[in-house]
Amino acid sequence: MTQQIVGPTSHHFFSHRLKLHYVDWGNEGAPPLLMIHGGYDHCRNWDWMAEDLRRDYHIIAPDLRGHGDSAWGVGGSYMLADFVYDIAQLLRHTGLRPVRIVGHSFGGFLSLLFAGTFPEMVSHLVAIDPFIHSPEQLQAQRDKPVAPQLIGWMDRLHQLSARQPRRYPTLEDALQRMRGENPHLSVEQARHLTIHGVNQNEDGSYSWKFDNYMRGMQPQLLTGPECMELWARIACPVLFLRGGESKFSDPEHNGALAHFRDARAVNLPGAGHWVHHDKLAPVLELTRTFLRC
Repeated sequence: MTQQIVGPTSHHFFSHRLKLHYVDWGNEGAPPLLMIHGGYDHCRNWDWMAEDLRRDYHIIAPDLRGHGDSAWGVGGSYMLADFVYDIAQLLRHTGLRPVRIVGHSFGGFLSLLFAGTFPEMVSHLVAIDPFIHSPEQLQAQRDKPVAPQLIGWMDRLHQLSARQPRRYPTLEDALQRMRGENPHLSVEQARHLTIHGVNQNEDGSYSWKFDNYMRGMQPQLLTGPECMELWARIACPVLFLRGGESKFSDPEHNGALAHFRDARAVNLPGAGHWVHHDKLAPVLELTRTFLRC
């Protein structure tokens, strides 16, 4: 049976005039650990890892802008640099630095960008299945003409303007959608993630908390050589954890790992994209050992 979670406390800070939310698991005075969730997710997806790691670390976990209980971007505009700024602002707000970081998916990618921008602020970094392209793919992105990218982005925004958040008649319907996204989840896990991931609408239906405009992120400046330049600036050791069933590229096999000073990758069989949910015990063991080194 899944362990009962004793929850953290909720707090807010301001960044770019947005009111952003984060949770604090306590244990002040212990080494700080920042946990950054993935796209369309929320900070409470870390609860099972945080419940264990809180014994030895002071854990804070933000809801990224446009996610969870944080404000949505004004006008629906989202750029990578905004998210990196928010992370820096959270650490200024809390005074917790340097930090260890654990990031998943989009949060793992942001963690790498943050650690490359501010290498002195990060002592260890665990990137759980981040979407990290090969150097060749990044270069191909960089070489694309700008005009078609801008036109494509504007077309996506126009389509999103007519898109309404999906409504689920009951919490159980939303829970089934959650389980369909990750078949490895137990009913208890799916229920916990769903409860913290939805708002109840006035008519009694439920909708996910994230902003649909996240699907229309602007064309990014941080591609190709820029990404690889930031990766090379990361001064701390980096551990990549990936599920063997993940559809995301393996950084060791696609050549990305070679652009880091000190990085290694571990693949866990029988796990998908949410490795920390699918294989909690080995992920905790690997993470604990790595953070102590």
